[in-house]
Amino acid sequence: MENDVVYYEKNGEASWVYLNKPESMNALSKGVLSKFIEILTILEKDKGTKVVVITGTGKAFCAGADLKEIMEELKDKEVDEPGFFDYGRVFFQKLYSFPKPIIAALNGMTLAGGLEIALTADIIIASESAKIGDAHANFGVLPGGGSSIKLARKIGENRAKYLLLSGDFISAKEMKEYGLVHKVVKESDLIDEVNGIANKLAKKSPLVLEKMKKLVSNGYEQPFNVALENEMSTLQAHLRSYDLKEGLSAFNEKRNPNFKGF
Repeated sequence: MENDVVYYEKNGEASWVYLNKPESMNALSKGVLSKFIEILTILEKDKGTKVVVITGTGKAFCAGADLKEIMEELKDKEVDEPGFFDYGRVFFQKLYSFPKPIIAALNGMTLAGGLEIALTADIIIASESAKIGDAHANFGVLPGGGSSIKLARKIGENRAKYLLLSGDFISAKEMKEYGLVHKVVKESDLIDEVNGIANKLAKKSPLVLEKMKKLVSNGYEQPFNVALENEMSTLQAHLRSYDLKEGLSAFNEKRNPNFKGF
């Protein structure tokens, strides 16, 4: 598995997905995207996986697209052959709609498509060595994975525009001050810190976590009254679930709940 460009391994009820092309700073290629899509499809259906962690091997999380591959594709691509951006569209749609919690563990450089992967995460933990930025403008490229949309919603329009237009990348500490990164830790502590958070989430009701993600994402796009009504309707439907009854019973009986996700 560790010879694959993307691989995953289980750690309790969390699955760690590794971008594994350290020699190219874990650049995204058709091969990487195809393998990542395959893994996400497996983990979405895997009942033993409650949380997904995405990280990189080597000194980078992900430096974005493999620009050499894109250059070759623009010269040689056959019309009917799915290309890099076709795979990219499927990949990011799958990440944005993924029902389980995603944690991005930023172990190093996180640029362009790497930032866009991080923006799909529910929680971002970064090592002190991580540098983060959009960087598309540095190469005359536009975003395709959501940074022109999501970045402003995460850190505000002014900061997002500066990073998008300038192509600069900044420290994880500064990104924490902007509100993108939730916590910055020593590089040696990154795995333990993320494991702790993943294990905490894995103990919650997977049904509640999935619905919570949807409520937050949908609510951001909806008028307040519509979002509030949707929240109440979702709660009322949830009252019939096993997990709610189990959670209340566990509270009453002063024990840990045994959630089953339905």
